[in-house]
Amino acid sequence: MTKARILSGVQPTGNLHLGNYLGAIKNWVDFQQDFESYFCVVDLHAITVPHDPKTLAQDTKTIAALYLACGIDLEYSTIFVQSHVHAHSELAWLLNCITPLNWLERMIQYKEKARKQGDNVSVGLLDYPVLMAADILLYDADKVPVGEDQKQHLELTRDIVIRINDRFGTPEQPTIFKMPEPLILKEGARVMSLSDGTSKMSKSDPLENSRINLLDPPEVILQKIKKTKTDSIKGLTFDDPDRPECHNLLTLYGLLSKQSKENVARECENIGWGQFKPLLSEAVITSLTPIQQSYQKLMNEPDYLQKVLSQGQEKATEVAERTLTRVQDALGFLKP
Repeated sequence: MTKARILSGVQPTGNLHLGNYLGAIKNWVDFQQDFESYFCVVDLHAITVPHDPKTLAQDTKTIAALYLACGIDLEYSTIFVQSHVHAHSELAWLLNCITPLNWLERMIQYKEKARKQGDNVSVGLLDYPVLMAADILLYDADKVPVGEDQKQHLELTRDIVIRINDRFGTPEQPTIFKMPEPLILKEGARVMSLSDGTSKMSKSDPLENSRINLLDPPEVILQKIKKTKTDSIKGLTFDDPDRPECHNLLTLYGLLSKQSKENVARECENIGWGQFKPLLSEAVITSLTPIQQSYQKLMNEPDYLQKVLSQGQEKATEVAERTLTRVQDALGFLKP
C-alpha cells in the first residue's frame, strides 16, 4: 500500500531554536517512517522580508545539516532546497493569477508583519501564502504538518484547490490538485518566548535571550535560562493564566526530559525557581548535545551534504515537474 505523502519546511533565517525543533522537526522525525516525507529548506520564503545575501547560502546549508542532525532519515525522507526546484516559482505565478487579492489581504500573519515593516513591506510578503500553496500542491501532499500560526495558510491552499478544480477540471481530468489535509501537531507545537510567556518563540525576536538556539553552547544555555523571566511564587504549576512563563518552562522541561505533564507537576509543585532552573538547563543541554555533535560532523563533510541536496533536488524535481505539466495542460498552455 502506498504511503501518504507529507511536505514541510523551515526558512533559513538565523539559527533554529527549541521552538522550531519541538514544534516542527522533532514531530517530523517521529512520524517520518509513516509517510513518504519531503522536507525542504524554504529559501524563497526567506526573502519575503529584508535578508542578508551574504549569509543566505550558508544558512541554507546549516538548516539542511540540522534536519539530518535532528534525525531526519534519508531512508524515509527527501531533503531539498526550495529554490533548486524551479517549479515552485512557476506554479506560484500560475496560482497568483487565479487567487483573488482579497483572500491574501485577510491573512493575519501578513497584517501583523506589515504593521512592523511599515513602508518596507514587499509584495512577496503579501504573496507568501500563494508560494506556500505551490510548495504543498506541487507534491500532491496528502498531509501538511501545521502549527496554530499556519492553519489559515493551509485553509487558503484548500480554497485554491477548490477554485482551480472547479474552474479547470474536465470530465477526463476532474481533479487538477489533490486536497491536502492538516496534520495537527501534538503538545509542544507552540513553544513560547523565554522573555514573554504569551508570545511564540521566534527567530525574528530582537532579544537573543528570548530563545535557545539548537547550536547554543552549554555556557550560553545556562546563562539564558538563568535570565529567563519568572515570578516570585514558590511552587511551580501548569495552566495558571497569571503565570504563562511558568507553564511554558514546565512544558519545555517535560518535553526535553521526556516526562509526562503529571510527573513534572508532582516533581515541581513544591520547589522554587532556584531549584528548577538547573533541572531545565540539564535537560536542554542533554537533549541538544547529540544534535550539535552530529551537526559538526556533517559540516565537516561538505561533499556529503552537497550530495544529499543534489539527490533531493533530483527526486523533488521529478515529482514537481509532473504536477506543473498537469496544471499547465489544464490552463491551456502550448506544450514546448
